[in-house]
Amino acid sequence: MPLYKRGKTWWITFTTPAGERIRCSAGTADKTQAQEYHDQLKAESWRTQRLGEKPKYTWDEAACKFLLETQYKATHERDKEKLRWLQQFLRNKPLHEINRELIDHIAQTKANETSPSTANRHLALIRAILRKACNDWEWLDKTPKIRLFPEPKRRVRWLTPEQVKKLLNELPEHQQDMMIFALSTGLRQSNIINLEWSQLDLDRKAAWIHPDQAKARKAIHVPLNSVAITVLLRQIGKHPSRVFTFRGNPIAWINTKAWKHALKRAGIENFRWHDLRHTWASWLAQQGTPMNVLQELGGWESEEMVRRYAHLSKPQLMQHAELVSNVLDDTILSHQKEKRG
Repeated sequence: MPLYKRGKTWWITFTTPAGERIRCSAGTADKTQAQEYHDQLKAESWRTQRLGEKPKYTWDEAACKFLLETQYKATHERDKEKLRWLQQFLRNKPLHEINRELIDHIAQTKANETSPSTANRHLALIRAILRKACNDWEWLDKTPKIRLFPEPKRRVRWLTPEQVKKLLNELPEHQQDMMIFALSTGLRQSNIINLEWSQLDLDRKAAWIHPDQAKARKAIHVPLNSVAITVLLRQIGKHPSRVFTFRGNPIAWINTKAWKHALKRAGIENFRWHDLRHTWASWLAQQGTPMNVLQELGGWESEEMVRRYAHLSKPQLMQHAELVSNVLDDTILSHQKEKRG
């Protein structure tokens, strides 16, 4: 029996020339389509094992293998979301049939639904999977060229101290503490939400983010300033493991209605929770923090990620520029004396 049903979906079963039993989902509730897929797989199996042809893998197989190999990536869950959306175009599609025309259609559809930058994230995922299929797994002889949409430079949205005061006044107490802690440490939203007491050493005024919690997959040492310590002391006794809670329960999400309403009441537009990290970095840059120190404090993997804040530190360059004037003053003064002499 080559076809059978599980729920509403047809499944395929057949035996290869080598005697291997194959069972897999046809991914469709249409029996005719399922039969066509069965015949295709069976014919490919025969050509592979009898004629020595390279097997023709599908997008589904490549996507599953990619997810398995990248399951520890910080973007794993987001990749799964993107793949679910891509299924409407690529389900059961043989890899060698994924061409430039199809990819351009996918790109334009996503750009129209959301934005070019969001479409680029989906295109980058397609490109990563196809490159692995070609270079690592040898499932493809070549990959189509994928063009990304042009994107504006990354924006840096940050608040002034006065704006921070207004926003704090509008937030509920538990979000006030989380916001203050974010501005004190520069930690990302997920690191603050999931912060546990076992990651803190209050005596040494330090916290640490484990590699599997960090975006760059490298451990981050977080020095805790006096403001951060004060916030942490207020959380003691509220929960046995989690630092930040609401009514005794761990917090799952910060971008709540309370947060959005507080922004509106404070008159702050176009601002995300992640922009608190930009605010922290911008304030440090304005205070003259060297870029290499800022990079280490923020746990950024590349110097390029930190350069977006460099323009904010330019006024601080004057004190360093003045250093050479001291040398010049002495040199010119000495020269003038020699000339007069």
